[in-house]
Amino acid sequence: AEVGAGGNKSRLTLSMSVAVEFRDYLGDFIEHYAQLGPSQPPELAQAADEPRRALKSEFLVRENRKYYMDLKENQRGRFLRVRQTVNRGPGLGSTQGQTIALPAQGLIEFRDALAKLIDDYGVEEEPAELPEGTSLTVDNKRFFFDVGSNKYGVFMRVSEVKPTYRNSITVPYKVWAKFGHTFCKYSDEMKKIQEK
Repeated sequence: AEVGAGGNKSRLTLSMSVAVEFRDYLGDFIEHYAQLGPSQPPELAQAADEPRRALKSEFLVRENRKYYMDLKENQRGRFLRVRQTVNRGPGLGSTQGQTIALPAQGLIEFRDALAKLIDDYGVEEEPAELPEGTSLTVDNKRFFFDVGSNKYGVFMRVSEVKPTYRNSITVPYKVWAKFGHTFCKYSDEMKKIQEK
């Protein structure tokens, strides 16, 4: 989380698997930053009428989230801007997002702290091969079906996303068949009722 001058917090939400990839991207940005020459003095930067461009950019897309990473420079120095957007689905309004800025001089410490969190709380074994997530849109709602795993086993997170809120349930793998059977049972019963 980043706390701005007005006390507003900006925070990014990362799953453990995304955190691992993000840590690796941080390593790439650290290497690139180390190879850059000295920063341009503020007077020269302001005199040049060129728009500020990113020194290095990457992006990462996972499930319904996108992460944009841009190494930039302004009058205060170089920094890594990370923007996370959450796609709420077609027809469900604008994309929500959060942005944080990390001073380039602190990237190594940030990466090391993230690596420690991953080591302390991440899954040590190789992640299981899991099916890709999917989604479907019904009226003004979008349903996301994302398969994941943690120390308790494999699960499916079913998320309902509307323009004004997001709600989800987590279904353990061991009850998927029963869960699916129950849906099919009620679907068949509703067909019979509607055919009357």
